[in-house]
Amino acid sequence: MEGQTPGSRGLPEKPHPAAAAATLSSMGAVFILMKSALGAGLLNFPWAFSKAGGVVPAFLVELVSLVFLISGLVILGYAAAVSGQATYQGVVRGLCGPAIGKLCEACFLVNLLMISVAFLRVIGDQLEKLCDSLLSGTPPAPQPWYTDQRFTLPLLSALVILPLSTPREIAFQKYTSILGTLAACYLALVITVQYYLWPQGLMPESGPSLSPASWTSVFSVFPTICFGFQCHEAAISIYCSMHKRSLSHWALVSVLSLLACCLIYSLTGVYGFLTFGTEVSADILMSYPGNDMVIVVARVLFAVSIITVYPIVLFLGRSVMQDYWRRSCLRGWGPRALADPSGLWVRMPLTVLWVTVTLSMVLFMPDLSEIVSIIGGISSFFIFIFPGLCLICAMGIEPIGPRVKCCLEVWGVVSVLVGTFIFGQSTVAAVWEMF
Repeated sequence: MEGQTPGSRGLPEKPHPAAAAATLSSMGAVFILMKSALGAGLLNFPWAFSKAGGVVPAFLVELVSLVFLISGLVILGYAAAVSGQATYQGVVRGLCGPAIGKLCEACFLVNLLMISVAFLRVIGDQLEKLCDSLLSGTPPAPQPWYTDQRFTLPLLSALVILPLSTPREIAFQKYTSILGTLAACYLALVITVQYYLWPQGLMPESGPSLSPASWTSVFSVFPTICFGFQCHEAAISIYCSMHKRSLSHWALVSVLSLLACCLIYSLTGVYGFLTFGTEVSADILMSYPGNDMVIVVARVLFAVSIITVYPIVLFLGRSVMQDYWRRSCLRGWGPRALADPSGLWVRMPLTVLWVTVTLSMVLFMPDLSEIVSIIGGISSFFIFIFPGLCLICAMGIEPIGPRVKCCLEVWGVVSVLVGTFIFGQSTVAAVWEMF
């Protein structure tokens, strides 16, 4: 199929919505895809290795997940080429029908909203711990008002996050993604070096376990890994912004991005787990001394890393609202002067609304841990279930040989079944923890 046009494959010609905005280079696509995956899950990987029962079982789970993760990205690029759509929800709606498309939009919006809330909560926690570290040498006294999250987080959102979230195209995020990726690499490097230096104060009472307690504990880390490698929501927007959009080239970009992320995640997980064993905290930075300047710098850079990924999530969530705005204007429900949802007078209010809602949820709903814990389960829809459904539905359109078609349909069914299992397992575990 390489080098063929939709017309040469027996498909009607479909204008690609993102063709006019194809300004993203291959390296830019790699960095945006990596930054989308290198989020808050990086702090949880040592804990996930401990929960899985050791390095070997956790690493095997990671490798098995990597096969599905890469295949999901390739399927999404293929589905975007077949459907002629430039957004995740548009591709699902175009291939699977309006009913599944509406389900995808609802899950997409809720998932991205909860991810944004989780990111803001992580940023606020890192700022608070940073202030505690800087003020640790002073006599015990009430914390100054300017160190409170209710002041620092809105200020950071207004001065940094909001301006980074306003650009019209996702290609702009390649500049901040390079900075965010380097910040995540620094965290992995610090954890690796700290294991060999063994600074004073890191004396765990129990060493790392060598075998899992049960196979249930091994399967329980699948949602954590899915949340860690969660970049599939941005895959179609990135693919449609690239100069070169052949399937083989997109597959190469996907493989390089996730292999690089796998290296960073593995170094963090392995050495964080080997350093602290079963006593490792769910937030790996909490296991280190708070007054260590290297850890303080790592905390600052990790906050920078999360700040750079928040605009990508906002861009994707805003695209759902822009699609709804566009359809409403086509039905005559809105002013024709504002029919273009990518225009400044529509894009800016939607951006401000997203930041305001997520910031309010963080500040006025302090206990969101139970809700955010379901993110790993919902992510299985976008990594496994929807790509599998798109692949199955695309087989009814594409003229492919019967053997290849059968194999791809089987893989699509397997993806849907694996995603359903992960969603059910993580959702049941989250509900069990709530009660």
